[in-house]
Parts: sequence; C-alpha cells; structure tokens
Amino acid sequence: MVSTSACSGPRRRLSPVATSRSASPAKSRDYGRDVLSLSGIAAVVWLEGINDFSKNGHAPVEAVEAGMKDVVGRIRAKFAGVRIIGATLTSALGSTNANHGSPEEDAKRKALNEFIRNGGLFDGVADFDAATLDPQTGGMRAEFVPGSTTGGPGDKIHPNRVGYLAMGSAIDLNLLAPIPVTRR
Repeated sequence: MVSTSACSGPRRRLSPVATSRSASPAKSRDYGRDVLSLSGIAAVVWLEGINDFSKNGHAPVEAVEAGMKDVVGRIRAKFAGVRIIGATLTSALGSTNANHGSPEEDAKRKALNEFIRNGGLFDGVADFDAATLDPQTGGMRAEFVPGSTTGGPGDKIHPNRVGYLAMGSAIDLNLLAPIPVTRR
C-alpha cells in the first residue's frame, strides 16, 4: 500500500510520502504527524517542496535541514527498520510564477540538495534534480515542461507526466524494501 501526503504551499511543514502496509491514509497537514499516525511503515520517500525558499517562504536552508532531522528522528524512533529516502528538489529557474525562480532560491535549493545527497540523514537518495535538470539552462529540461497537458504552458516548477515518470524512475525500488528487524 502506498500512502501519499501532500499539501500546496506549506512553509516549513515537512512532506514525506510514505509507503505503508496499512490502509490508513494520512489526513493531517502536519506531515511528520501524518507519517507517525500510520502503522506498519516500511519506507518513506521524502520530497520537500521548494516553497520554503520562494519569495513568500524566506526559510533559511538550516531551518529546513533542522526540520528534516527532527522528523526523521521521530520516524526512526517509532518504526524499527524504516528506510527513509531523501528526494532532491527540482529546479524552478525560469518559472512563470513570480515567487519562484530567483538565483537566491536556486542557491538554497542546491544547498539543500547537497545536504540530502551527502548529509548522512537518509538511507538513500532519489535524485529528482538530476532526473529533470537541463544542465545548460539550470532549469527543468524542456521535454518535461508542461505544454501539451490541460492547464496551458505550465509554471516550470511542476513537470508534465513525462517529467514525473522520470522522477519516479529515479527511485531505486530496492531502497523501499523493509529492513529485517531482529528480535532478541
């Protein structure tokens, strides 16, 4: 069973997506509490949104990192053997949304991605940034920018279906297998 937890526009609210052996969907907007309210968690794939770093968010990278450390600690304390996969943030450079796409936001995104990749907090990484980034422009790869789906040309923050497929393919499914718990 896969339980997803998401919310549009949270700032400094943490948004892990959990896979669970239970059928209880998370309902609260506090994502740490959402995951902790589930039972039988085997793995969590955590994609923190970029809104914390937008012109509306203004969050320091250190605050987001501290929040991630706190919630990961609480998840690990409750669920023996849980695997927590950190997902890197995708670029918003060139966004059509006036609150996103600034060089400052991108610098924070890159710093958080460095923490996710190399900070030692997560059991593995789903590198959504590498899967969607156009290295020449620093923005989302052109083939992933919505243009043929309902809603017009897109905001260059959220990819089209092909972009989401590339992101999903960046997750090593072996990392989602439960870690055997030994009993003494």
